[in-house]
Amino acid sequence: MPRKAPQYDDYRVAVQQIILSSSDTDYLDQLIPALKDATNSNRTAGLMQSLSQYADEREADIERVGLTKHDEFLKSVNQLQQVREGTVNLTSDILKLNQSIQASTEKLAAQKEALVDTRAIRQNIAEASEALKESLKVLHAVNQAHELIRKKKYYGALKALDDLQNEHLIPTIQNKYATQHKLADIIQKSIPASQKAISEAVMADLNLWLYRIRETSQFLGEVAFYHTELRRTRQKERMEANPILRNFKLNSAIELVFDESEEYDVLDNEELQVDFSPLFECLHIHEALGQSDKFKVEYSATRRQQKELLLPNSVNLLEDDENSLSSLLEAIAGFAIIEKATMRRAHNLRSPVDVDELWDSMCNSAIGLISKALDKVDNAEILLKIKGVIALFIQTMDGWGYSVSTLDSFLLKLFEKYAELLKRRFSDDFQEIVSTDDYMPMPISNTDEYNKVVNVSWFTPDKTIEELTFPCVLPFSQMYPLCCIDIRNFLNQFYFFSDDHFQHPNVIDETLKKSLDQLLSEKVCNSLVERLSSQYLGQIVQILINLEHFETACKELEKLLVDARSPTSAGGPIVLDATEEFRSNKKTAEKRIFELVNSKIDDLVETAEYDWMAPTLETEPSNYMQTLTRYLSNIMNSTLLGLPREIKELIYFDALSHAANMILALPLSPEVKKINPNGVAALAKDVAYLADFVDSLENALILKENLDELQQTIYLMQTENPDEFYDVSSRNKKFGRVDAVNGPRILEKYEIYLQILDPLADFIYRLTHSVQSPTRTDRLANFSSRFGMG
Repeated sequence: MPRKAPQYDDYRVAVQQIILSSSDTDYLDQLIPALKDATNSNRTAGLMQSLSQYADEREADIERVGLTKHDEFLKSVNQLQQVREGTVNLTSDILKLNQSIQASTEKLAAQKEALVDTRAIRQNIAEASEALKESLKVLHAVNQAHELIRKKKYYGALKALDDLQNEHLIPTIQNKYATQHKLADIIQKSIPASQKAISEAVMADLNLWLYRIRETSQFLGEVAFYHTELRRTRQKERMEANPILRNFKLNSAIELVFDESEEYDVLDNEELQVDFSPLFECLHIHEALGQSDKFKVEYSATRRQQKELLLPNSVNLLEDDENSLSSLLEAIAGFAIIEKATMRRAHNLRSPVDVDELWDSMCNSAIGLISKALDKVDNAEILLKIKGVIALFIQTMDGWGYSVSTLDSFLLKLFEKYAELLKRRFSDDFQEIVSTDDYMPMPISNTDEYNKVVNVSWFTPDKTIEELTFPCVLPFSQMYPLCCIDIRNFLNQFYFFSDDHFQHPNVIDETLKKSLDQLLSEKVCNSLVERLSSQYLGQIVQILINLEHFETACKELEKLLVDARSPTSAGGPIVLDATEEFRSNKKTAEKRIFELVNSKIDDLVETAEYDWMAPTLETEPSNYMQTLTRYLSNIMNSTLLGLPREIKELIYFDALSHAANMILALPLSPEVKKINPNGVAALAKDVAYLADFVDSLENALILKENLDELQQTIYLMQTENPDEFYDVSSRNKKFGRVDAVNGPRILEKYEIYLQILDPLADFIYRLTHSVQSPTRTDRLANFSSRFGMG
């Protein structure tokens, strides 16, 4: 900026200063201000006058000096002349300079005017620059907020927008005269759009997170299932070490306390990490935006949609693929675990009602899919595997606090189908075993085979294994141990269903008893009874022996069922209806044996060829009698050998009684009209032969009672005084076992006795009836009734 020229009131001082300048530069420095001042103030004449005055004074001084110092004066005159010339030149220069200064002054004035204008522009620029700086600060804050959005720092962006409003926009908008008012207003109006962009961006990230969570749900469920399986294993080991712990199931307080040392977070482990940061950030952003309720509604709707996408249209229970039951339940478990974890970590986001509603919906959908697919399942092992997967699912979700009552009820339906499949399968097995059995005593080759059979069968040997000689045979046929094996497997298969998790053990006990009763009664007992129609005595005897052992097995099963039943089942003894079935059908088998033995006896007795009017006396027993005794001896020592002693004795007793009756019926046959002593002797010899055979048997005294009537009848036919039969006292002593009707009938046929009986019988008949001649039968019947023998 140019320096301002000094103001002079009197130029004499200025001239004095100019003259006294020490150098040309100083001289000009002193002269120029004086010229400018004189020019500006129009006092150039004054300056010229001061300079002339100074020159005159110097001339006077020079004249004075010249008068005193001539030489010096001359020199001074010369010098002065030179000075004058210089002064004239200087004056000319000054005038030129004055003109130049005047021109410069005009130029300077123009420049000054321009400078004033420039200063105003600079002020405007400065103010505009300041306003621009303030605007740049606002724009920088806006850009910073959008940059944070791009960097996904949404809360920082939201905070930056909030700071922008509070620090810049609102104060500027409130100051209507501020230069940035319009810009601030525009930016203020764009804030909602920026907030919406943040909301949409954070929701986009959340949706991406939800998508990944949905994709991760199955793996999360798989990890949770694996962790539950490890807990099962640890609990089983504890129960084996301490039987008291058998009363405490998985997820019980005791189990949880024991398992505290095995901390495991299914949401954060080496295999899987679920980061909830996007959810928390989104929730935080919407809370900051005052949109919490809207976000909760949108999040709930999104989770419901994801739930629908999670469930397939069908499930495959027969193969292990992406549509398998395990995959379905793992996905549901992972989804539900995320829901429960979300509710626990973000307390106000998910309500228990919403979470439980989703859980119930997924459970009902899964049950519907499984129930639909169950129609194709016809294998109990597959059904047991299905139950294991569902039980693992229940135990896992029960640990997360979900209600599993619906699933427990479904397990009950699953058990009903499982029991039906088991019963059907074992029914076929029993049917095959019974139908393919050879019904022969079971041969045993060695000790190992013997031990295997004894271990699986309810059989108490009469001898120790050291007393046995191999090979040997066991009393029952092969079907018995095979059925015992199936029965044990049937029991185990039933109780397998209660392993790990099943809340209805009493139902298992009741269903098992009912099913076992039906199988034993219908498929074993009834099948054996059906085979009693066989004509092969050995098979019938074997069936009877098998029935005996099955009755014993049923009694042992009743004890086993009592020991194995759950504490929740009703107390008291367990009685199988099959036990009574086997017991009562033993009688049926015994009757069938009686029928076959008696039938054989009938066949043999029918071969008897007595010549009742034989002319000669027989010296040997009849062939049929020898065959009959041989048959009775053989079946006792072979076919009936395996029967219990009391049954064998009963069969023998009945067989002898039947044989005696059949033999006695021979002479009583209507076809036999007369019997002579030789015929009686032949019959007596055969009866004696039979009596001798009976004497050789155990309990001969008891068995021989069956021959009393036959022997007394023979004795009656051989007695010399048959009238004793009609004397009650004598008859009771000698012929007490002889039938009161059969006695007279057989005496009638004995010719010697008839010669005495005929006239008396005819006379009595005529007295009591008519005069017509009666038949021999009528006479005998009338005689018998009159003497109290009918």
